[in-house]
Amino acid sequence: MRPLSFIILRLREKRSGWPDESKRLLRVREVSVSKSSDGNPFPIVVLISGSGSNLQSIIDHRQDFEPGIDICTVISNNPEAYGLQRASQVGVSTTVINHQDYPNRSRYDAALMTEIDRHQPMLVVLAGFMRILTTEFVNHYSGRLINIHPSLLPLYPGLNTHQRAIESADKEAGATVHFVKPEVDAGPIIIQARVPVYGTDSRQQLAARVLAQEHLIYPRAIQWFAQGRLSVRNDKVLLDGNESSKQMVISDEI
Repeated sequence: MRPLSFIILRLREKRSGWPDESKRLLRVREVSVSKSSDGNPFPIVVLISGSGSNLQSIIDHRQDFEPGIDICTVISNNPEAYGLQRASQVGVSTTVINHQDYPNRSRYDAALMTEIDRHQPMLVVLAGFMRILTTEFVNHYSGRLINIHPSLLPLYPGLNTHQRAIESADKEAGATVHFVKPEVDAGPIIIQARVPVYGTDSRQQLAARVLAQEHLIYPRAIQWFAQGRLSVRNDKVLLDGNESSKQMVISDEI
């Protein structure tokens, strides 16, 4: 196996606004690849609760690389989630398992696991799934359950991340893709995106800046996993079977 290298995408933003995607990516150093053995599309299940913008980014990039992504189904706890329409519009099956129909989290998560396992995914992707998962659920998918969170974890787990960053006068904010542990917004970090925080930023402005980067890093993390590059062992992220203490970061240089 070839030695591990890391991908770092250096991005630049002009204060007047974002450049288009083709101009944003200035420098790329690619990770050594290890493609899946059979070449078949890689099966995933995506869990959502809301608009599904990160789901849309996964849909848009699912054929951008080998072996490609097969979104087996999209599951939501919210029957009104707009992300269900996004999936249906491209022919991806959808399932609603409404948490209000269950007496407790354990019963709900058991039903959720039954539906997920019916599709036999190799990866379960949380894309704005606004439920705290039981330890049983997390352990059942240990090493193949990932989440994206709109902060530079371990900073600001939980909600209201952008407002908290502004109130703390942080100079940068961002998003994190990580493997899931029973603790909320914890787990080994796969990739982070860092963006500047300006003194004039509103919560909505910062959220939009971070969200644009979420749409870049989540498909990439899924790609690494699908190609057999990415795994976790003893709370350490592995790429191509190699451990490293370095974090893979997409950064915006002011």
